[in-house]
Amino acid sequence: MGDALDDALTRYLRHLSVERQSPKATTSAVARECGFFLAYCRECGISEPAKVDIHTVRGFLTRSHRKGLQPPTLRRYLSCVRGLFRYLIRCGELSHNPATGVRGPKGARVLPKVIHAEDLSTALDAPANTAFERRDRAMVELFYTAGLRLAELHQLDVPHDAANGENAFSDELRVIGKGNRERIVPVGRQARAALDAWLQDRGSIAKLGERALFLGPRGGRLGRTQIGTALHAWAQRTGLPAHLHPHKLRHSFATHLLEGSGDLRAVQELLGHARLATTQIYTQLDWKRLAAVYDQSHPRARRSSAKTSGSDSD
Repeated sequence: MGDALDDALTRYLRHLSVERQSPKATTSAVARECGFFLAYCRECGISEPAKVDIHTVRGFLTRSHRKGLQPPTLRRYLSCVRGLFRYLIRCGELSHNPATGVRGPKGARVLPKVIHAEDLSTALDAPANTAFERRDRAMVELFYTAGLRLAELHQLDVPHDAANGENAFSDELRVIGKGNRERIVPVGRQARAALDAWLQDRGSIAKLGERALFLGPRGGRLGRTQIGTALHAWAQRTGLPAHLHPHKLRHSFATHLLEGSGDLRAVQELLGHARLATTQIYTQLDWKRLAAVYDQSHPRARRSSAKTSGSDSD
């Protein structure tokens, strides 16, 4: 039999799923990670939200850290717990959030890995001889041209005027991202050509009434895991010298765009980041590239070689 904390979590998950229409994956993650916190509360003899205090939250994070969990995971746990108590405050059941005063552990941000633009272009120019090879190329092109998240590509449907396999893709696409935020993303010329080629095959594969853009062999919407598997197989088939997954294509999109434009605000908009700070990690990637150029070319960066030649005049 559940307690008051269990009841609060159940209502919060219903709020996320029904009222905020959060993706199923997001709701499942919140259920799992808040569930860990509730289990800790029960061990401490706490069964009501009002009895949770800042020490409870800190104790949960401390024990999780001792179990070997890393700072990014701990910050995610803390974010889920804060969200639960924010909901209870909005419902008028609590007056304060016990997780607000707890600072998440800091850790070194891992720079996202990217694919060399030349390598990716070579792989995308490889021939696609079957319907599903053309599907896979279209997915890679769309991930890379628009910087889509996996969930955003997974939920795409065929444009209404493309039901009969017509070439219907324009140079922009409307997607729903995190937090149910809508944005417009560009679709490049080569991506449109790849999508149009896939549409010619899609009609003979789709089940009756299926609207999903990307399909599996049975004619239904391609699952998220299937998308990842298809991308990995595509990379091996085309000789791409990198392990490929959807987020690496998103990172590559952002990095290559920032290197070419230097416009961080534009990259933020195209990625659908709510906060500029989230996008700024890509400036670190660009700085590493610029620092390498400096080390190789600037005379003041080569002091050791100058001293070796016996010159101190610089």
